[in-house]
Amino acid sequence: MTEQDGAARPPNAPPVPSHPLYVPEADEVVWAGRFPVQRVRFRYRKRDGTLSGPLTWELLRRGQGTVILPWDPVTDRIALIEQFRLPALAAGEEPLMTELPAGLVEAGEDPAETARRELREETGLDCARMERIGVFLLMQGSADERVHFQLAQVSLAEDPSRPGGLASENEETVVRVVDTAEAFAMVAENRIRNAPAALALLWLQVNHARLRDEWTR
Repeated sequence: MTEQDGAARPPNAPPVPSHPLYVPEADEVVWAGRFPVQRVRFRYRKRDGTLSGPLTWELLRRGQGTVILPWDPVTDRIALIEQFRLPALAAGEEPLMTELPAGLVEAGEDPAETARRELREETGLDCARMERIGVFLLMQGSADERVHFQLAQVSLAEDPSRPGGLASENEETVVRVVDTAEAFAMVAENRIRNAPAALALLWLQVNHARLRDEWTR
């Protein structure tokens, strides 16, 4: 679908915002599915002030997402999840990926509330406390998705006993509880192939001593 077709532009695929470095020439929506795709023809202003040659990029509009790291500071354990991922299989990876609970932020929803909702849906766990890790772009070469990372305090004195995920979305997530030290080792040894999970765990490794002191007083 393009604007030339006369169809209304989807609200989740607005034109790229203006910027002193960005010189647009064309911006059209070529796919208006759940995650729209825009074809953008543009130039950008280089460091010496001259314009680049013309570029044409496909831009995937995914909006905002959230990733949650469920950690129990008392038992010092982490809840990871495993679920089937078709793109991983397409990339030649093991499709049953080890990762963290995650989801898309609905329009008008606070990312922290998204995190609490997704945590409950995918693990059955409730969050007693939350700390913001940061906001990151994961695929800045092709997608606009901004992901809000959160650390969630949960109780893992007992392992969650049921699969998670929404049946309405044919989603099944299996919770895997590991010691924090083991999770850090999984990242160091590249046994976690999921970038958001690795990034969140590395952040926790840096802040582990401080947070364990603060959250177990």
